[in-house]
Amino acid sequence: MSRAAAPADAAVESAGKWLSNYLKQSELPLYSLAFLLPAMILFEIGMTFHGTDPIAFRMLQIFFRQLGATGRFLPLLSVVGILMTWHIVRKDPWVIRWETLWGMLIESMVLAIPLLALGVAVARWNVHVPLSARAEQWSNNAVLSVGAGVYEEFVFRLGLMTVISILAADILKLKKYAADLLMVLLSAVLFSLYHYLGTESFQLQSFVFRTGAGLYFAILFLTRGFGVTAGCHIAYDITIVTLQAFAPH
Repeated sequence: MSRAAAPADAAVESAGKWLSNYLKQSELPLYSLAFLLPAMILFEIGMTFHGTDPIAFRMLQIFFRQLGATGRFLPLLSVVGILMTWHIVRKDPWVIRWETLWGMLIESMVLAIPLLALGVAVARWNVHVPLSARAEQWSNNAVLSVGAGVYEEFVFRLGLMTVISILAADILKLKKYAADLLMVLLSAVLFSLYHYLGTESFQLQSFVFRTGAGLYFAILFLTRGFGVTAGCHIAYDITIVTLQAFAPH
């Protein structure tokens, strides 16, 4: 082996080791919490200036009220509490590497590109995509995008998919591949239907698009974890509202 080849091989091996460590670390609950906590705090600050919030956020508040608990910050505390509990149960190390968090940010933006391409394509046929905005509404919709990215993924991926997985495996006794398929499909359909709980009327085209988005997010959740999936959702929504607010029509 030449002298030039040795450093090259060492560099490749080092890069491969870093990538392997990154993929493992970025799926951990502590990294998801560290990555998403600034977004959740930004959402709470933004909500002091804007009076609307994502339906998923209100659903969590209603859920807590049924349990006799009230408070503006209960949804945020529930995300923090579950991720911290998950971290403690796993007995993962209390170590956060900044390069992994930066990698999660970049990965989230890159993974949003396929969904953005689909969203831009269907918008050309006047199909409604999540959140529309005028320039003067951008700040409000950007805040909603951050909240929706975190809390919709918390409800439909981390929460609902976990419940479906438990029911499919423990109650229905399905094999793993069947349980995973049921979990992905059902969570995607319910995610799509959820968007019509507000004032928007049902449309087949938007339902199909959102179901496809739900499938994409569900697969990301299974393969890349909660933090990157929520980051991808935020990146997609913010880019869409920015394009709709400022792009020439």
